[in-house]
Amino acid sequence: MPDHYAVIGNPIAHSKSPLIHAAFARATGQDLDYGRILGDPDDFAGEVRRFLASGGRGLNVTVPFKEAAWALADERSQRAEIAGAVNTLIRLEDGRLRGDNTDGVGLVRDLAENHGFRFRGMHVLLLGAGGAARGVLVPLLESGLDRLVIANRTPGKARQLADLGTLFGPVQARAFDGLEGERFDLIINATSAGLSDAVPAIPEDCLAPGGWTYDMLYADTPTAFRRWGQRHGAARSLDGLGMLIEQAAESFWLWRGVRPDTAAVIAMLRHPE
Repeated sequence: MPDHYAVIGNPIAHSKSPLIHAAFARATGQDLDYGRILGDPDDFAGEVRRFLASGGRGLNVTVPFKEAAWALADERSQRAEIAGAVNTLIRLEDGRLRGDNTDGVGLVRDLAENHGFRFRGMHVLLLGAGGAARGVLVPLLESGLDRLVIANRTPGKARQLADLGTLFGPVQARAFDGLEGERFDLIINATSAGLSDAVPAIPEDCLAPGGWTYDMLYADTPTAFRRWGQRHGAARSLDGLGMLIEQAAESFWLWRGVRPDTAAVIAMLRHPE
């Protein structure tokens, strides 16, 4: 009998997670199935408990339930604790739930291993101070970068997030309009502006020559922030498809103890037949 896993969210029909994990299972010879659960916003905990009672071994968690998953977990990894959000639930042998957050690992691994970005010594700008930014904070600070600046429309939220990160590395906070004169080797968009095809109001010249841009959103056509990077001379202007697949691979490893190769899955989703 295969082991049971799923992704829970609302909405959920669009999720690529079942396709990704099915590909991982085939490639690694793991006997599992992976489905979708349309979560009830009024009964998230009940949905999780029913899935586990039916034999479920683990869950991926997406919007709007990551904070609820954090609260439900009996124990949490340090990166999930700092993020205040959980995207991976693991049923332990004693029946308790462990919560983890694999988003930041997925981002750093996509940039470093799939695209060859070298974090060491780099100045990085993280746009946004919400849940997406919180989820990647610790892995970014542990990547070897020289300096991280968090910029947000409301600087108070950026300062709060920077304060959380000070134990892990050099981090500062700015308002968007406080970035004048700054230059960055990598700019990461963790805001929701792209959902309305917009770009955060950052200076036109804040990307250093040869710098990269990275949008945590992904789409079949270039996002607004990817287009911004291309217009401003980015050496590479990337979207978050690789991050999606790498964070899934980290979840798969946490569940199964096997780390799948991601290159074939990235190619499959990037260029579907």
